[in-house]
Parts: sequence; C-alpha cells; structure tokens
Amino acid sequence: MATVYKAKDNVLNRFVAVKILRDEFTTDSDFIKRFNSEAQSAASLTHPNIVSIFDVGNEGNLYYIVMELIQGKTLKEIIVEDGKLSWKWSVNIAIQIASALETAHKNNIIHRDIKPHNIIITEEGLSKVTDFGIAKAVSNSTITAFGTTIGSVHYFSPEHARGEFTDAKSDLYSLGVVMYEMLTGRVPFDADTPVSVALKQVQEEPVDPITYNPNIPVSVNRIILKAMQKDPNLRYQNATEMIADLKMALKRPDEDFVVLAYRDDDSPTQKVPTIYEIEMAKNNERNAPKLSDKKEEPKKKSGFAKFNEFLSEHKFVKFLLGLLVLGIIFVIVALSVMLSVNKTKVKDAYIPVVVGETEETMMTESEAIEELVKAGFDKSNIKVVKESNDVVPIGYVFEQDPNDGIQHKITEKITLKVSTGPKIVKLPDQIVGRNIEEVKKELKKLGLPDPEVLEVTDEEKEKGMILAIEPEDCEGEEVEQSRVLKLTVSAGSQYEDVEMVNVVGQAEADAVAKLQDELKLVVEVKYDENTNKPDGTVLSQTIEEGKIIKEQTKVTITVNRWPEKHSATFNINVASYYPAAATPTPAPANDTTDNTTGNTTNTSTTSNSGSETVTVQIYIGNLPEHTNNSVSKTETNYTYSSNTYTGVKNVRVIVGASTVYNEDVDFSQEQTINISK
Repeated sequence: MATVYKAKDNVLNRFVAVKILRDEFTTDSDFIKRFNSEAQSAASLTHPNIVSIFDVGNEGNLYYIVMELIQGKTLKEIIVEDGKLSWKWSVNIAIQIASALETAHKNNIIHRDIKPHNIIITEEGLSKVTDFGIAKAVSNSTITAFGTTIGSVHYFSPEHARGEFTDAKSDLYSLGVVMYEMLTGRVPFDADTPVSVALKQVQEEPVDPITYNPNIPVSVNRIILKAMQKDPNLRYQNATEMIADLKMALKRPDEDFVVLAYRDDDSPTQKVPTIYEIEMAKNNERNAPKLSDKKEEPKKKSGFAKFNEFLSEHKFVKFLLGLLVLGIIFVIVALSVMLSVNKTKVKDAYIPVVVGETEETMMTESEAIEELVKAGFDKSNIKVVKESNDVVPIGYVFEQDPNDGIQHKITEKITLKVSTGPKIVKLPDQIVGRNIEEVKKELKKLGLPDPEVLEVTDEEKEKGMILAIEPEDCEGEEVEQSRVLKLTVSAGSQYEDVEMVNVVGQAEADAVAKLQDELKLVVEVKYDENTNKPDGTVLSQTIEEGKIIKEQTKVTITVNRWPEKHSATFNINVASYYPAAATPTPAPANDTTDNTTGNTTNTSTTSNSGSETVTVQIYIGNLPEHTNNSVSKTETNYTYSSNTYTGVKNVRVIVGASTVYNEDVDFSQEQTINISK
C-alpha cells in the first residue's frame, strides 16, 4: 500500500523510514480520514516490540507516515531462507508478538493483518510488529483495495474471511497461523486461488503442525491449535492468556497443560428463559413483602425501657451502677495492656549460617528455610531471591542477609539468595572476520567478561580483524555468561608503510640505493634500449609515485642500456682483383701512413714503377666511412680499422669500380674481416 524510503531527520539527526501512500489510496476522502485516525491511534502505542510512529501527515496529495527505521529482515524472508525455525526461537518470537498485541488490544487497537510480512526481526533478534491500525483503514475503505486485502488471506481468521466482526481474538488466530508457518515452513491452508484459501479457513480443520515437524513439543502444538480454533469463544480470549501458555511451554515443553475446548454440535436443544421470567425469578428470590401483608399492632414496652425507667426514678442506684461499670472497664483495660505487653515481647535468637563454603556444607533452599524455622524464625519473614551464580549449583543458597553472627528478633526479615545456575547468553552469529572492538562491545552488552586477545602479525588481514576463536565453532551458540573467550587477532603487517618515490631519470645505482636502503623495498632491475635517453638511467617503475605500500614490496625498474660499441678491421687483398699488375721482382717491404685517415697500410708487395693505383671505398650503413684514392693495384694486405658502432650495420667495400664486399656486420664484438677474390 505504500513505497518506503530511508530518510534523514535533520532536526533530531537520525534515520527514519517514510511510507508514502500510493495514489490509489489517496483518492477517497473517507479513506484518508480513516487512515489519519487509525495511524494517529497507532502512534500512541509505545512498546519495544512495536515499530514506533513518529509523525503522520500530508503535503498536498502526498500522504506519509514517518516511522522508526529498523535494520533487519522480515519474518517471511527468514522463513523463506531457513525453512523451519527452531521451536524455542519461534516461541520467543511469538511471545514478543503477543506482547505487542497485548498492549495494542488494551488500547482498543486491533491489527487485523498479522502476518510474517509485517513482522521485522532486528539484527539483535528483537521482533518488531509494524502497520498497527493501518489494516483497518484499508479493509474498511470504499476504494478498490481488494488486491491488498486478499494478499493476506492465508493468515485471516474465519470470521475475517466471512466479512464478520473482528476483534482481538482475530489477531490471536493470525498469530497462531504465523507460529504454524515458523515451525513447519508452510501455511496451514493453501490453494490455487485466494477464495479457495478463504473457504478452507472457514470450513477445514488444520493438520496438526507436529505432523510436519515431529520436533515440535506437545504443548507448543496444542497452543497453535487453540489459537486457530474456528470459534472465537474457544480460542485464547486475550493475548495475556496466550503469553502465559507460551512461557509455560518454554519451562515445561513436553507437558500437556493447554486446555482445548471443542463445541459439541450434537448437544440437545435447550429452552432459553425470557426476560420477564428472569425478572420474576429475581423478585421471588428477593422475597419482598407486599403492602397488603402489613398490619398495625399496638407497641409494647421492652425490658430495657422498663429498666431505664427504674433508673430515672432511683438516681443513687444509677450512680453506683456507673461506678461499677467504670471499675469493670478499668480492670479490662489493665488486663489487656498486660497481655499486649507480654505478647509483643519478642524473643531473640541467633540466625544460623545457611551459606556453605564447600559443596558438602552448602544448603538447598528448603534445607536453609527449615534450619531458620528450627532456630525460631517465622517462615513468612523469609524472602527467597533467585539469581544466577557461576559457582554455586542450581537450587543452593549462596548469600543470606543478615549474616552478622549476632542475635536478632525472631520477627527479623531474612533474605536468602538461591542460585539459578550460570546465566546463559547467546553469542553473536559471526565473530571471526570482524573487528575486535565491535565484538568487544557486543560481548560487553551480553555481560561477558573481556576476552583474552592474542595478537599475531598477518600480511593479508587488516589490523584488529579476528582470525580465530576458542572454543572453536561457538559462534551463535549459548554459553555461560562467565565464559572467557580467547580471540586471535591480526596485529597487521610486520612491515611499516612507506610512500613510493619517483626514481625515473635517476642513475641505476642511485635509484636502487634509494629504494633498497631508504624504503626497504625489494628491487628488480630490467634493461631496455632507448637511444633518446641517457645510457644507464631509469626509464620506468612499476609502482607509481605517492602510493602507500609496505616495506619489502617488490618493485621493478627498467634501466636504459645502450649496446656496447665495437669496431671492425678490414684486410683487403687488392692485388687479387688485379693479378696482371703484379711483377716478379720483389721490393723491400715498408709501411705507409694514410694522412687522411691515420690508418697504417702495409705495402709488402712487389715494386713496379709506373704501376697503377685504384680507389678503395668503405661504406658503413650507407654512409661513407673511408675513401683512399691511391691504393696500388698490387697491394695484397690493405688494412683499415672502422669507427665504433652498435648493432648490425650494412658494410659495402668498393675497390676501383667493383663492389667486393656487401654484407651485414654485427658490431656487438671486435672482429677482423678478410676480403679477397
């Protein structure tokens, strides 16, 4: 019937839920009046199990309700997710719902739409009933609300399904259906159409829930059947009665204490007396006399009147009689005072110690009372207080007052505290994986002592996260309130946080020193070639500047490395290309130096005056590396050493007009190239 928004109340600085009525509910003026009246009545309810209404109003045609914001799930969602719920939890939820209904019914507010969809279970396990008073406004509205109403037909009471008068007992019927669904995972009546479901509500008896769930105790099974009686007069007459049976079921689940009454349709026809007959019977019982029965009779003097007349005639006798009466009164008063003093004089007695130090000397409640009565103290003056105790067994006395070892009046009020055993609490469903401070607050609310905390370093889990709990698998379980839990908590990383710096452009050694020595990082160095950047400088880093990282984090830097430069030595046998120019007459060898290149040429060839010369040209990478225009054709060992180069270069050697060498040369190492035909 509404769209719900989460909103912020800026005045009180709190989050609330705002329900905005849909348009089809705001077009009928009668409905709006009824809605405002019912919502305002519901707003007057104050109960921990009822969702509070803070405000009701409208802005133009926008009608809204401001309600308490509940963090949790609807009971319907829980049933869908978990199926059958445990009977103890179901009974506890039912007690909370019935308690909310009890308050509402005492304020003459009937819900009329109790169903799991309208019950929210908070994250703390508290049940909250919502939409109080709203259902009446919808069901009585003259607008078309059939779709809204029929959606709850699985939880309608028979009289509601018939369109008859509904009261508090109708809500209790719906609560019985909700309990049925919680414990069996199914509704008692279901069919293909809402009308068929309504007919079953009116005509058929539900299958005992214990049939679908044998774990349901007998008492709980009968509570559900009593709440779901077709005849309202056979159900619980108010929520208080139902709460009493539910609480009793928690204490004595297997006892059959629920009274189920059944209407006998075969009882004989009885005559109903008329109002006239009833009034006549009342008059007969009164035995009122009739006016005609009264007769006037002459009055006679009584004996007291005659005695009074005698005293008036004998005044002295009257005086003596007065003295006698006063004396008798004095004696009676004196005796009464004496008896009263003796009676009020109370004896003194020592109060025996009924609190034992050891298990052998401890006394049960009945033993302690018997001991005090033997000492002379009145049992009616002994007050017993039941409290939890982590040490003393159930039913034994662990404290008495007074306990001072002196005499007291036997009318003294004595208080005995009797142990109910250790107090049991339910731990949160999740502890491991949560922050230690949050869990400590929850444990403190439950009354548990501070846990023992063991901190260990962990490189993956953040500081303060709980890693383990002892005893294991106790999350969500019931434990003694005195239990001290042992929690293993992450102390975070053993390494400090550092801020990444920029080392791009720095020399390799400087960058490695800064990252390793100053930031304590693990450095990996890779190399790449970029002739546009200085050799030996950092080109890039894998972690950007300014990022917060841990010590010992691995970072990779890429360093620019130029290839090493090398030269090549070319030995050219020029004479092999001009054999006719050689002469048989040898000449002494000598060395000549090329003034243009600085290269030394060994000319241990035959001398031949007038011999011809040729040009030797060397190109490296298509650029002229060397040209000598006067190399003798008889030269057999013409040598030239190139400049230094990196990588692979194309080398072309031209002798005269012929290309004698045209190859790719790898300058990654020093080498000598011999060229000959």
